[in-house]
Amino acid sequence: MENNKIAVGLDIGTTKIVAMIGRKNEYNKIEILGIGKAKSLGVKRGVVNNITQTIQSIQQAVDEAESVSGQKISEVVVGIAGQHIRSLHHSDYITRSNPDEVITDEDIEMLVNQVHKLVMLPGEEIIHVLPQEFKVDSQPDIKEPIGMYGGRLEANFHVVVGQVSSIRNIGRCVKSAGLNLSDITLEPLASASAVLSQEEKEAGVALIDIGGGTTDLAIFKDGIIRHTAVIPFGGNVITEDIKEGCSIIEKQAELLKIKFGSAWPGENKETEIVSIPGLRGREPKEITLKNLSKIIHARVQEIIEHVYLEIKNYGHETQKGKLIAGIVLTGGGSQLKHLRQLVEYITGMDTRIGYPNEHLAGDSDDVLSSPSYATAVGLLMEGLDKYTKEDNVVVINDSFEKEEAQNSVEEEVQQPSVEKESVYRPKPKGKSFLEKFTERFKEFLDNAE
Repeated sequence: MENNKIAVGLDIGTTKIVAMIGRKNEYNKIEILGIGKAKSLGVKRGVVNNITQTIQSIQQAVDEAESVSGQKISEVVVGIAGQHIRSLHHSDYITRSNPDEVITDEDIEMLVNQVHKLVMLPGEEIIHVLPQEFKVDSQPDIKEPIGMYGGRLEANFHVVVGQVSSIRNIGRCVKSAGLNLSDITLEPLASASAVLSQEEKEAGVALIDIGGGTTDLAIFKDGIIRHTAVIPFGGNVITEDIKEGCSIIEKQAELLKIKFGSAWPGENKETEIVSIPGLRGREPKEITLKNLSKIIHARVQEIIEHVYLEIKNYGHETQKGKLIAGIVLTGGGSQLKHLRQLVEYITGMDTRIGYPNEHLAGDSDDVLSSPSYATAVGLLMEGLDKYTKEDNVVVINDSFEKEEAQNSVEEEVQQPSVEKESVYRPKPKGKSFLEKFTERFKEFLDNAE
């Protein structure tokens, strides 16, 4: 693969907006050419609430990434999160008209399209339809039904749903910042591809990405995504609590949290005190670190209990659903001192901090492998994998190439060999359906101009 294929991941977060430019080196590792970040002012809990400010922040991040790397950015892969994301499980089946022929892509596409016709609440749209396992006639637990005989094809699906208006707003911001949207991905999935190993996904693992405004959860088992959730609390509510509890301004609260914060109150002695300068002519404030960690502990415990409830809902306590690899914490909020110990204490599950350095080239800057860049690295990987797909595509016509290129790497699926005159059929897994959504969505944006 030539070395000039560049991709850009754009992580529009609640605290910061990150644009990351990179390419693959000859060892298939990711070389990061430039990174730009800006304070995110128009986003709250993962949802855009001020279009103008968000556009400015995106432009600022992109300009910085361009000047560092010397590359021009035109297309970006964007992540979507926010409190409006929810997921549900759904089973569906089709009865095949001719059971004497083997099951093909078309059958699976028919089945997935049927799921897409599910009636959602007003203003909601299906973002991903991810097949779990299939059942052919009465044979259960089939990973890959293509090529089998059978009359009734059934599957369990993991369906991710989001609010149309929130998704459109993100698209609007990206477009108004002068960029093209090449793909939209669910942020927990992006973070997962950056920090989890294939072994962990097989054994069963819960990825908890603690961002500024939201905490994202993605659960994998047997190599397949089983559950996703977005919890509308993140690092910002911890800062907010410190601000209220100690009567100080936000900037000071954030600094206190980063420098002295701990999630475990037993660590600090009563005598450890921090003095904070008072506002204009007022006396400085004295805050004991024990009180500080009590405030942090109370809020962090609430966030973890929320997440643990989701993990239990998924079925972690059943024999079949056990997550052997435990929990991986990532995102900016995972850098809080003693957080790992607290998570282990509350959940009783093995926990590690996830750094997105597994796929980065060896000489990458240490700053880049910080957990707060996990989502950006994951989005960048998504963009680069699109090119890899493009390189392997048999070109039939332009629209084929375009759709094929947009299939994600979520599931590696054997692509059946394509006859010259055949029409393109999307892969059964992967994200071709999100792509259809992206296509429709681009049209919508163009018409809205």
